[in-house]
Order: sequence, then C-alpha cells, then structure tokens
Amino acid sequence: MRKLTGIILVAAMIIGLTACGEEKRQIDENTVILKLALREGTYADVIKECVGAFEEKNNVFCEVEELSEDDLHAKVADGAADRESSYDICMVDSSWMAECTAKGTLSNLSDMGYELDDDIIPATKEICYYQDDVYLVPYFGNVTGLLYSRALVGASDYDADSIDSLQDILKICKESQARGNLGFMYRGDTENNIVVDFLPILLSYGGWVVDEENRPTVDTEEFRSAMEYYLELIATGDDAEKDDLISAIANDAAAMGIGWPGWYTVTEKSSAAYDALTGKADADSIAYNANVYGVWTIGIPQNSTKKEMALKLMEYLMDANVQKSTVELGGVPCRYSSLKDEEILEKYPQYEQVCQALEGGVYRPVMENWSDFYTILGEEMRSILNEDKSIEQGLSDAQKRLEQL
Repeated sequence: MRKLTGIILVAAMIIGLTACGEEKRQIDENTVILKLALREGTYADVIKECVGAFEEKNNVFCEVEELSEDDLHAKVADGAADRESSYDICMVDSSWMAECTAKGTLSNLSDMGYELDDDIIPATKEICYYQDDVYLVPYFGNVTGLLYSRALVGASDYDADSIDSLQDILKICKESQARGNLGFMYRGDTENNIVVDFLPILLSYGGWVVDEENRPTVDTEEFRSAMEYYLELIATGDDAEKDDLISAIANDAAAMGIGWPGWYTVTEKSSAAYDALTGKADADSIAYNANVYGVWTIGIPQNSTKKEMALKLMEYLMDANVQKSTVELGGVPCRYSSLKDEEILEKYPQYEQVCQALEGGVYRPVMENWSDFYTILGEEMRSILNEDKSIEQGLSDAQKRLEQL
C-alpha cells in the first residue's frame, strides 16, 4: 500500500505540480527546477505561498525542502550540501555567516550584479557583507522582543509605551506572580536558547559576550549584574519550550517572556503583543541597543548549477511589493516600505515595535565556532540557574573554557 501511494504521488507531481495554493499547472522538459533549502515554519511558509507568480512567469518549479535549524545548519553552513545534493537558494541564519564565508559555501552576489537597496533597514544589512561584497540578503526580520500578555501587563497599569526598563519588567512579573499567575517565562531547553534569551538582558546592562576581537568577556561586572537580575526575574515564572511559552502568555497564564515576531502574529484583538526592549536596566540607566537579531537571510550556494535563475528568484523575493504582500502571511520584511506602511500598521500595529527593534538590533558574534561558544556558555549558565554553581564560579569557569576555545 505504501509503494502504491508513493507511485501515485510521484505520478501526480509529474502530471501537475502545485504552484501556489490550489492552482495547478503543467510542467515540461523546459521547466527549470529550483531547489530551495528553507527553515521550516513561517519562514518557509511565506516563501512557498508567494512564489507562484514567479513560477508561472518564468516556467520554474520551486522544489522546497523544509529543514530544522540544526539540519539546515549542517547542509548550508557545514557544507554538507556539497557532498549530498546542491541547492539553488538557501536560508542562512545570520550567526552562520562566518562559517559560510570561511568554507566558501555561498556565492558572491556582488559579482553577480546584486546590491542591497536603501529601503532595507541599514543595521540588518551589516551581516550580509564580507570584504565589502554582498553574500546574503536579509529576508525575514527576526529580532528579539518582549512578548507580553496585554491583560496581565495592563493589570499592573503598564502598556507597551510605559515599559521603560528592566526594573519595570521585574515589577510587572512580581505583581503577576503575587496575583497567582506566572511572571517571566524563559526557554531553558537548550544551551542556545538559554544564551539567546539572556542576551537582551546582558546588553541592557552594557555587557556582551565578546570584545571587538571576539575574545570572551563573560567574567565581568556587567555580566554578573545581569545574571543577578535574571535570576530574580525568572524566579517569578518558569522555563518552557517555545510553544508552551507562547501559549502561557497568549492565554494570560504568564505575563511575559522573550519572543520573536515569527512566533506569533499580533492583531488589534490579540491577547498578546510585542514590545521592543528599551535597553535600559532602570529608569536612570543608559539606553543600549538590546534587541538581538535572528534575521533569516537568503543566499545562493556556491555549487548551484542554476545561479542565473536563482538570482532572478532572489530579486523577486526581495522586491518591495512582494515583501509587503508577505505580511498577510506572517512575514516580517526588513523594509521600511513594509514596516512603516499605514495600512499595514492599522491592521498589524506590532510592526511599529518590530521596526524599532530591527533599527536598534545587535547581531550575535560573527565567529566560525559560535555554536561551540554558546554551548559552553549555556552549560555554565545552566549550572548557575540550577544553583549547582554560584554566579561568580559559573562565569569564571565559562571564561576559562571560552578562552581555551
């Protein structure tokens, strides 16, 4: 039965492939097949839903492979695609840029005549360049923000405009806990999530994980102060995986947590909303850039055999009007023309906050061994969160291990 089902599916694909939605069309020997390696979830869904017009116009069929973050990293950044099968378009997490350029897995887009335009938020473009040439384009504007319950935040007489500092966040979460709800939710399921959820807090205290030469800077006064605050903050809530975290906040069981725009689509009637962190530890503190980028970029693998058509598809996907159309599908463009559009803001007011976060975002360190770095740091932070080590001991051990790395 399985074999028969497989034969039927293959035959159906050959006879008429779905371009977009329910619309079907014929393909022939002249049809160009482009292979796309995309991050599963909203990121891939948005592209799948908007490529239909391009496929029809150019006699192209986009064969999409949706991959988990780890699998995509293995095939794109680690170069496994060179050994297994080639792709023509790939999504690249911004933190993989150093690996990709060191291993030569990406095509030089500048050499192909492509440049990034001025409508794209300037800070989001920084990661896309290597030695002044473009290798990636910022497609999906993932950036950390404060995902919060409107009801529980409102019960503390706050809203997105009045949450001014980390001390306000702590006050809201403590009051939520006192009323019998959870306060702050955090992700403690992986070392990467432990680190990334904490980075906006660290930035708000003026700290960072490396210096300008990528040397570790975790055993510092700023890091210790941020950890002291963080321990007090997470004591008001609980740890949870992404879906449970979103559900707790959206169902008014928890006050807030660190979230990403791709997780939850906000409308005027939504129970939860996003806010950009101000980067202030308290009311009198300096306001630092404190929103961390998780921008999903797009590149063309070096071993693509259809680079000309792949570039044409990339130009289509990055077109301002096409990008604007993805908002209805859950997309988060890095373009001012989308995020400041009055009609979009009227329907999706959270994009004003997303735009602010993208304008003042910070990319994770550009280093080949970032995954090893966050694994070590996450392990030592977990030992602190579990009270197996003091803050001082955990950060001292992390510093030594990271220096060795």
